[in-house]
Amino acid sequence: MILIDTGPLVALFDPRDGDFAGCHKVLNTISEPLYTTEAVLTEALHMLEPGTKGEEGLKVFFLEDYVALESLEKTLLARCFELMDKYADIPMDFADATLVALAEKRKINNIFTLDFKDFAAYRYKKGYRYETFRLVGSRELAFSPRP
Repeated sequence: MILIDTGPLVALFDPRDGDFAGCHKVLNTISEPLYTTEAVLTEALHMLEPGTKGEEGLKVFFLEDYVALESLEKTLLARCFELMDKYADIPMDFADATLVALAEKRKINNIFTLDFKDFAAYRYKKGYRYETFRLVGSRELAFSPRP
């Protein structure tokens, strides 16, 4: 299983995005199921222009089950707020917090992101230990790092 962040979702459906080709290259290498959260979907839809082919493509991507969409129950929501407080110095936004909380719930350590700096710093709780994420596609996308 692989988590997918906002950046790749936007890049996959906006041909003007500098990471469009790189994200398609990475996506073509992924055979595991993709998971994300409603917060990430909301953020991606906000970043794509309304009424564009990109927005429509993203909607179809979700409706045709290319990505499993995870809702947050109250315990995960509370964990998100804890994570945002813990990483306030970065700072961690809500969408990122939902992905880290989902990683803990589903025991997923792989994330397809363009936010290399932040996700390299974040740790997810696995039992009593804190683990680092495996950044999926980071080598293929290293040519266009995000600030």
